[in-house]
Amino acid sequence: MEKKKSMSVEQSYTDHEIGDINKNFDDDGREKRSGTWMTGSAHIITAVIGSGVLSLAWAIAQLGWVAGPAVLMAFSFITYFTSTMLADCYRSPDPVTGKRNYTYMEVVRSYLGGRKVQLCGLAQYGNLIGITIGYTITASISMVAVKRSNCFHKNGHNVKCATSNTPFMIVFAIIQIILSQIPNFHNLSWLSILAAVMSFCYASIGVGLSIAKAAGGGEHVRTTLTGVTVGIDVSGSEKVWRTFQAIGDIAFAYAYSTVLIEIQATTLIFLSNIQIFVRSYKLIIFCKTFDTLKAGPPSENKAMKRASLVGVSTTTFFYMLCGCVGYAAFGNDAPGNFLTGFGFYEPFWLIDFANVCIAVHLVGAYQVFCQPIFQFVESQSAKRWPDNKFITGEYKIHVPCCGEFSINFLRLVWRTSYVVVTAVVAMIFPFFNDFLGLIGAASFWPLTVYFPIEMHIAQKKIPKFSFTWTWLKILSWACFVVSIVAAAGSVQGLITSLKDFKPFQAP
Repeated sequence: MEKKKSMSVEQSYTDHEIGDINKNFDDDGREKRSGTWMTGSAHIITAVIGSGVLSLAWAIAQLGWVAGPAVLMAFSFITYFTSTMLADCYRSPDPVTGKRNYTYMEVVRSYLGGRKVQLCGLAQYGNLIGITIGYTITASISMVAVKRSNCFHKNGHNVKCATSNTPFMIVFAIIQIILSQIPNFHNLSWLSILAAVMSFCYASIGVGLSIAKAAGGGEHVRTTLTGVTVGIDVSGSEKVWRTFQAIGDIAFAYAYSTVLIEIQATTLIFLSNIQIFVRSYKLIIFCKTFDTLKAGPPSENKAMKRASLVGVSTTTFFYMLCGCVGYAAFGNDAPGNFLTGFGFYEPFWLIDFANVCIAVHLVGAYQVFCQPIFQFVESQSAKRWPDNKFITGEYKIHVPCCGEFSINFLRLVWRTSYVVVTAVVAMIFPFFNDFLGLIGAASFWPLTVYFPIEMHIAQKKIPKFSFTWTWLKILSWACFVVSIVAAAGSVQGLITSLKDFKPFQAP
């Protein structure tokens, strides 16, 4: 006891030393954040631009020159508008001096509480599961595209070159099973950096090839103000369903608003600009970008609003470029995925590289999205059965050239089972546009619109049936209807694709 007491005395700090320490820490005791609106906007742009751009040319083709850009702009506005609401909810109850909330669910708990916290969790984890299935589909299609591209180059463009997606889904699943066994997600930071670079590479290649095709003339392509033409390209009912599905695809591309999910349990706290670039994308950006912004001036909510404006504006410009230039290049025959649908055949090596970039990007993206699911199940199991060695026991094994590796039986069985199940579902529904549209439709309303609006109303104490309360509710319900019709179009597309699907052939 004496020794402990003396140690306590020896470790006491002077007022001057305490002042120096406080300079290095924020009001919540964590290392001082140094991010600004400029770094925040860069993180947002990095996060948003991903596999969603691949379907934008197809979506614009369904909607046409008038409705297509208009829908893109509408989603852009809603994304920015709800982001400003969430910016004010980072702290509670006061947006400038209140307590910090580090996760989306913490924000919902602070302002809404009760059942809505559970509904928020259900929406988040359901969205994550859907995205991991969608990424399995997209990665396998890109791997198939590399093989088919080489086949077309060797044998000519008129050869069928049919290839099954199934073996490539199995390869992708095996890679994910191995990566999923790494206990700490921050050990995969190198993979996230690589994935972010890959997403910019393939998106830029797609835009460049589209511009070259549109500017190069060649065969005439047909574009219209209203998109695909009834009686020529599609039937009346197909036009309606495809329009709904296209809306879902655009919603998926604007996944930034649903990105307010974060994976606190699986990552270290992001203490610098570099760390958030390493671990952020699509899923963690908003809360974690916030968690790197310095306390001010300007205040975090003002800095985040400015970052959102710059980030969303830049992303919208890039999306307009991808969608509109892609539509100009391919017309009403635009493929569902403009890098794997073989609107381009040459230069085959560049198309191969772009598809390899997609596959590598999605290897990392899959881990970003599945880690919160893994951690949730494992942490809940450990709380319920803390003495069960199957759940909590860690066993060290020596791996040649890699050193010691920690094995946990629950982690091994549960994570492997999850990857296998998502791969099997992807094999049953290997349809790119339909699945992306369904994910976008399912996550858009609850996470992008409903919760931000409800939290804004609660924070500002907006009276019921006042003008502001009424138009916010109208916006929420209008977006709910949009989500319903987009989901209906995607489900109908899945059913149609499933009827026409021939197993062991490229869909």
